Amino acid sequence: MTVADAGEQSEALTSVLELLRLERTGHDTCSGTSLEHLSGRVYGGQVLAQSLIAAAATVSDAGLPAERLPHSVHGYFLRPGKLDRPITFEVERMRDGGSFSARRTHAIQDGRPILSMITSFQERQPGLDHAEDPPEVPGPEGLESSADLFSRYDHPAASFYARTGAFDIRHVEGSIYVPRGHSPLSRQALWMRSRGRVEADQLTHRALLAYACDQVMLEPVLRRHELVWTSPGLSVASLDHAMWWHRDVRVDEWLLYVQDAPSAQGGRGLGLAKVYDRAGALVATLAQEGMVRVHEGS
Repeated sequence: MTVADAGEQSEALTSVLELLRLERTGHDTCSGTSLEHLSGRVYGGQVLAQSLIAAAATVSDAGLPAERLPHSVHGYFLRPGKLDRPITFEVERMRDGGSFSARRTHAIQDGRPILSMITSFQERQPGLDHAEDPPEVPGPEGLESSADLFSRYDHPAASFYARTGAFDIRHVEGSIYVPRGHSPLSRQALWMRSRGRVEADQLTHRALLAYACDQVMLEPVLRRHELVWTSPGLSVASLDHAMWWHRDVRVDEWLLYVQDAPSAQGGRGLGLAKVYDRAGALVATLAQEGMVRVHEGS
């Protein structure tokens, strides 16, 4: 199998990009809508990305002497979001310093926050520079595409993701969407790329990385316990999320996620990921804790 250029935007990717075009409703407020999701609630990566865009809007209009890009976010998912309700993003301008800016964003529905997130921004500056090298893994060529996998299965989840998946995902150890036998590993590697070119600024690419990563962050927890996304009785929800962008990133070029799950306990699991570009540069580090439960008798 050969892997061509990302090509023209898929309809699903275009929908995600439209989702990030928030309506400015006040000096420090924006409004956004939601895409449908199989869970029946707002997808966590969506509200993360939208909150980031809302925060960035108050940095770009702050009259600062140079562009500042997000370098870290720390957020808590507080309530499930409703798909049929608009989301209001209220931004608090916490600080604008000589090099850094900080913003707190509350994503609100029906008067209550569904996400609370702090974002830090920094202008481009020189400094010390080093990073760990990626492990040796097979490239995306020859690995099974999530789109090809979904097209082969007659299952509601497969049909949904075949229609709405904005990213091509290729697991090195084999898909975790359907059972593949016993392999109790707490680590995995996968390649991901948007299904189409993204002609946009670096802020949008960083927001799209936040959008995309939420769908895979807890997979090492499932893999360690020989679970897949279609396991009966499985219930998964993101609780908190942190990410650090180290270098510029393009989501329409192949990105390697190197993931691990150092612990699961008390109905919660922790997922970690390092994200590398195709040249081997470390572009981001991610951490997420989520609720992971298996209801017996389902």
